[in-house]
Amino acid sequence: MDRGPDGPDVGSAVWRAEDERGTARLAEWLAERAEPGTVIALDGDLGAGKTFFAQCFARALGVREVVNSPTFTIIREYEDGRLPLYHMDVYRLSQEEADELGLDEYFYGRGVVLVEWARLIPDLLPPERLAIEIGHDGGSARTIRLTGTGRPYADWCRMLAREGAGGA
Repeated sequence: MDRGPDGPDVGSAVWRAEDERGTARLAEWLAERAEPGTVIALDGDLGAGKTFFAQCFARALGVREVVNSPTFTIIREYEDGRLPLYHMDVYRLSQEEADELGLDEYFYGRGVVLVEWARLIPDLLPPERLAIEIGHDGGSARTIRLTGTGRPYADWCRMLAREGAGGA
């Protein structure tokens, strides 16, 4: 889907990962293209692989620290990669609580933001972002649906769709 007469540029792709390496390849591909202000909204059921994706993305950015889920700390900041990485987990927050944290400073800052459980704070997310939904396909196989709203996110999705979007 492309720019409508009054709407933002939107693109989508589906990435099929037969194993963890396929998920890692997608995370690496996206990390190579990340720039200051990149926002990635990660969703999926418990155990779908959101934190694993974040770990692979961080490693591809050059983060040397151990990347764990920030479930109880809410936000973890990693400054040692190519770009600062702000890894958030909003699972335990209401939209109101998340709003009080001042997340805009991160969303419109100089780093990359990965938000796990982003669907819980839809009104706080920037309108332009890459939404990723990770689904279980049995074992370590995953179907990863990407929706990019605005540039460069829509373009990334179109590139993945053209390249076959296969992570096998």
